[in-house]
Amino acid sequence: MNKRVHITVSGVVQGVFYRKYTANKCMEFDILGSVENLPNGKVFIDAISNDLHLDKLIKWCWTGSPFSNVTGVEVNEVEIEHLPKGFIIKR
Repeated sequence: MNKRVHITVSGVVQGVFYRKYTANKCMEFDILGSVENLPNGKVFIDAISNDLHLDKLIKWCWTGSPFSNVTGVEVNEVEIEHLPKGFIIKR
């Protein structure tokens, strides 16, 4: 059964290809949704998939891109409102 999580990643995560690496991992893990930079310097991920794939993504978020330095990963489960067709990088 699919579920949806919002993940907010903090640390040195902007300007280090974090969104690109996240998109690649999400496509590898068959996760739908999006990733975007936030004005406060964090990265926000909206992800929909099964528990196994989401758990893999959440664990991976602590590593991120080779150039990132992750200091926090906050995860909140939210209601699925619609199913996106794939995974996209926003702004």
